[in-house]
Formats: sequence, structure tokens, C-alpha cells
Amino acid sequence: MLSRKPPMGFNTWNTFGENINAELIKETADKMIELGLRDAGYEYLVIDDCWSEKERDAATGKIVPDRSKFPDGIKAVSDYVHSKGLKFGMYSCAGIRTCADYPGSYDHEFLDAQTFAEYGADFLKYDYCYKPHTADGIKLYRKMGMALKACGREILFSACNWGSDDVNKWIRSTGAHMYRSTGDIFDSFASMRDIAMSQIDNLAYSAPGCFNDIDMLTCGMYGNGNVARDTESDIKQFDVDYKTEFSLWCMFSSPLMIGCDIRKINDTTLKLLKNKTLIRINQDEEARPAFVGSNLSGHTPTFVKHLSDGEFAVLFTNMGDERDVRCALYFDEIGIPASSGYGLHLVDTFTGEDIGLKKEFYMIELEKHDSRMFIGRLEK
Repeated sequence: MLSRKPPMGFNTWNTFGENINAELIKETADKMIELGLRDAGYEYLVIDDCWSEKERDAATGKIVPDRSKFPDGIKAVSDYVHSKGLKFGMYSCAGIRTCADYPGSYDHEFLDAQTFAEYGADFLKYDYCYKPHTADGIKLYRKMGMALKACGREILFSACNWGSDDVNKWIRSTGAHMYRSTGDIFDSFASMRDIAMSQIDNLAYSAPGCFNDIDMLTCGMYGNGNVARDTESDIKQFDVDYKTEFSLWCMFSSPLMIGCDIRKINDTTLKLLKNKTLIRINQDEEARPAFVGSNLSGHTPTFVKHLSDGEFAVLFTNMGDERDVRCALYFDEIGIPASSGYGLHLVDTFTGEDIGLKKEFYMIELEKHDSRMFIGRLEK
């Protein structure tokens, strides 16, 4: 199965937007290997919007790469990425134009899928801008799903319709391997929190073969780049915010697509993105949905996730702006009543600290925006 576990990789959009070129992609590929990100599981390197000329080739009708950004063509970049042991990803749109006003794939699905295959693409992010009002969104994603099946190359189909049209109810049937269920993320805690919390009711619509994508990670951006936000009410994120973001993405089985500039990544962010235990939770073979265990104040949800091999992941969060907030998990609410005699033996995923066996409940205090995650096992 092409998408048995949530895909992992890097996407250019969050940091670079339209400012992409061949050298940037090659340098990023080099860094992904040098920093051990490929070995940690991040295998896709995806070029987002703005890679092509503004119009299709008049003679062939094909989308063609921007000659100034990719003077040797896309195939040369794809070959370089593949030479590093990585997989190469591209972008198009179900509409007549892409979101940044480049040629979309509407009514050109089979030609474009064949073009992407010729370029050596292994991944296609397929956006939803500028479709005719009379066009049916479900049919558009079915068309590209069929076109990719006909192109002669195995290409992961990343649908990106932002949660429109009740997408979670039908997208798996189109052949898509992951699907965006949210609007665009920005590099702010408020944006990240709103996206994560909006998906609680949709977590069950994610499973091997087709994963709920809650957008690219902003971890490590620090207010720089294409989706940066720095307003009075929406300031840039800090390490504690990114810790909570990455923990939630792993807990929710979301694809993990890095969005910061990998060439400038700091040690704190790199350590976070390579945390083996969190990645193991994200990549757990059973891919079971997380659920809310307890929520004392409305902004302190505690999430629980069944893992393979009899383990559980438990995530405490303070999604509010108050300090020293109590967060609790009452075990009866997750199916472990006191009468069972069982509790959870907890180990901190970041520090490795053995918390020991807890029964009936576990309560901690968290600073604003902070979180703590544990691996647990049932014990008497």
C-alpha cells in the first residue's frame, strides 16, 4: 500500500512561496540527507505552487517549468532528488488556474498526470482554487485519481480541497492517499490551535491508505517565511508552541510535511522533528484515531491514542494563554474504571522519565501553550 502510514517529507510553500528554484531544491535535498531527516522517515521533497510558466506550451498543451527558476527542466531536479534516495513531489490544482494564478489541471488531468510521470514525480499535491462554479468537486478529484492510475507511474495523490464539500466522507473513494481537511496554516499558535481543534470530530476519517492532512508543519519558522504572522494578536511561535504542534500532528496521525527552511534549521527544531518516540506514535501501524479523554477547562484537552503492541499515547495540552494551568486525565473516561484494578504506567516521551503507575487519574500543571506526552501501558 502506497500510504500505509502517514507520509513524511518537506514542502516548499510555508517558507518560500513563489521564491523557488532548482538550487533551493537541491540544497534542501542535500540537507535532508546530511541532517538525518531521510533516515528519520522524511522521504518526500515537494515543490508547491509557482513552479511553471504562466501559460501552457502552445504546441503541446503541456504545463512547462519556469525557465528562469528551472533552466534545466524539472526532470533534472527530480533526478537529483532521486539520486539522494528521496522521493520527488509536485503541485497542481483542480481548477483552471492554481491558487497563485498559474495553469491548473482542469480538463487537462490525463495530459498533466502523464507530464508529472515523465518528470519522475512520486507525489502530487492537488489544490482547489479557481474551479468553475458549475464543476463538481468530487468528480474533479475522481478525474485526477484516474489520470494518475493511467500515467504508468506510482504517484501519491495528496488532495487539498481545504475540507470543502464534506470531503472526509468521499475522498478515499477517489484514490487519494491523503487529504487536506483544513484551511491554510499560518505561523502562529492561534492558527495551529484552531486547525488542530477543528479536526477532533474528523479524526476517525483517517486510516491506512488515506490520511487526514491538517496542513504542513510550521515548526522552526520563528516568524520567517511565506506564512509568517507577526501581528499584535497573532505573534510568531516559539519552541514551546512548536513542541505542542508537533505532538498534536503526531497524535492525530497527520502527514508530517516540514515547512521551515531546512538549510537553516536549529538544533532544537531538528531534535523535535527527529524525536523517535513521537514519530513512532505518528507512524504506528494500526493508525487508530486519537480521542479526547478529559478537558477540565475547555482549553486543556487531554488526548489518548491506542497504539500497537498494547501501548497508549497520552497527550496533555494547555491550548490557552494562562500559566500554571491544571490538566487532568480521569481514567474512567477512557475506559479504565477504578473497579478494574488497572492503571497506566507512564513514561515521558521527551525526557524518558518513568512516571510510574498511576490509577484513577493523573494531573499535571502546564505553562501556556505547553504540552506533555507519555507512552502508557495497562498495569495492576
